[in-house]
Parts: sequence; C-alpha cells; structure tokens
Amino acid sequence: MNFFLDNTLQGTLPELQRGSQHNLHGRWLGEGLMELTPNTGYRESVIISAGIHGNETAPIELLDHIVRDLLNGVLPLRVRLMVILGNPPAMRAGKRYLTTDMNRMFGGRYKTFPSSYETERVRRVEAVMTAFWSANVPMKSGSRFHYDLHTAIKGSHLPRFGLLPFQNRPYHPELLKRLEAAELDALVMHQQPGSTFSNFSSEQFLAESCTLELGKVNPFGKNKLSDFRAIDRVLRAHLGSLPFPHRSQPPVRLFRVDRTIIKYTDDFQLSVPSDTLNFTGFEKGTLLCQQNGIEYRVENDQEWILFPNPGVQTGLRAGLMLTELNRWDRPVT
Repeated sequence: MNFFLDNTLQGTLPELQRGSQHNLHGRWLGEGLMELTPNTGYRESVIISAGIHGNETAPIELLDHIVRDLLNGVLPLRVRLMVILGNPPAMRAGKRYLTTDMNRMFGGRYKTFPSSYETERVRRVEAVMTAFWSANVPMKSGSRFHYDLHTAIKGSHLPRFGLLPFQNRPYHPELLKRLEAAELDALVMHQQPGSTFSNFSSEQFLAESCTLELGKVNPFGKNKLSDFRAIDRVLRAHLGSLPFPHRSQPPVRLFRVDRTIIKYTDDFQLSVPSDTLNFTGFEKGTLLCQQNGIEYRVENDQEWILFPNPGVQTGLRAGLMLTELNRWDRPVT
C-alpha cells in the first residue's frame, strides 16, 4: 500500500488493498482514495484532498510524502484519515480538468452539468466522503476537519492563502490556530454558499474545512516542496497529535468576498490585464468587466481581485472581488 501516488498515476490498484502495519490499518477505497485508521482509537476524523485540479502537483506530492511516512511508521497517526486525489486522469494528462472544473460541481451540482468523467468522479467522491463521515464519527464541533490543497494558476502578491467556506456557525478556533501556524499570508471568507469541495464538507457534514492555495502550478517533479514546509508541519502535527509550530511571519491578513464576477454571456470582457496577480488592489471606480452592454466597476474605496480568469466557460466564475478586514466580522469561539 506504500505507492499511493505511483499507483494513481499508473491507473492501477495495488495487489494488497488493505492491511495493518505500524499501528494503523489502511484500505484502498478506489483510484486515488485511501482510508487510514489508527489501531489505538481516535477522537477526530480528517480528510486531506489534493488534485481536484489535476495539474496542481505540489499539494499532490506533499500529500503523497505524508502518506508514505504514515505507512512506514515515520509519522504516528492519531486521527482517522481519508486521503483523496481528486482527478486522476487529469493528473496523468497534466491538465486542470478533462471536461469541466470539478470544484464547481460539489453539493450535487454535478447533476446540472453534461455527463463526463468529472461529473461521475464528483458523485463517487461525495459518496465516499458521506460514508467516511457517517461511520462511527460523532457530528460535534471540532471532531471533523477537511483540508483541500490547491495551487493557483496565477502568481500572487500573497502567495499562500486559505479560503474559508460560508457557514452560519463560527469558524472553529482550533482550525484558525492551525491556519495561523501554517504561515498563510491571507485568509478569505466567503459570504455565500458555494460549489467547492470544502464548502460541501462544511455545509453537509459540519466539518471544519478550508481550501488552501499554496503557490503556482508546476509539472510533477518540478516543485520545491521546501516552500510548503509550514503547511506540511501543521498537517503532520494534526495527524500525529504533535505540537504545532509557532508562527514567525506577520499576522495573517483577513479578507471578505464582496462580489463574484460571473461570465454570463459570450461577449464577456475582463477589463484588467490577463497577467494580473492575485490580491492586486484597485481603487473605487476602476472598470472590472463588461458584458451584455453593462459595465461593472469597483464599488468600495479599495478592492482586491482573486482568481481573475477571462477564459472560463459561460456561467462560471471569472474572479472574486475582496475587501480587507481589520478583525473577524463574526465570532470564532
């Protein structure tokens, strides 16, 4: 069972698909899906996912190293863990996705898309996650965590950041402490439910979840994993019930999503340069985009753009507009 990523990239399953070693029990649940359970019991259940976009290779390699160390007894396991590689065929092809972006399909939204590998894969992943959370896992605050690991298409003024899904309940203080320790440059809070994987786990299963953006897209083997040392340490500390590292960087900057730019029509034109970096700031009145004869401009004194992408399919997100916060605008305890 040691070759989680290798088997996934080869499109094969290992001969031994379940077994016990180094005080844990592991079983394959399908391509790119593995569950690991400590033999000594657990109080928390954790899901770590990567590869929802197949060309985001650094988090995939990071997750594979963690799995290898767990299976080889280098890292102790103190939680029940499921690891997910989201889109194996896209990983093998070096593409973001084959037909449609999986991270726009969760929460049953895949049913509204034309049938494809991605729609079937989301259905499968949702079913596996549902079974995982439902098996002897108490639904109480702080018992379920989901880290969905990504890398951004574009460069960023703030290269390491997290996106917290919208939720009516407070964000759990333990999750926020861990994100602080991960040396994130920024945290972005959504103000509306969404279609992302982390939103699905938060909304449907009350998991403490976050989408983590950890750098830029590179081919397999071309990543400098030392750049992700802080998040690696935090994930390992969580899985092994080890002390968390102390933050050495300036405080995390906090942002709120104020508007989502949607490409509604084929004449959509994003008015910011195509090479605009994430977290680029714009002043009030700046033209953002035009479509169907309507102009959209910056409404606040200053706003920051995230994920600008004029090439998305009609009906999908072409960017997020953010405002910066001085403090949390909802309680965290």
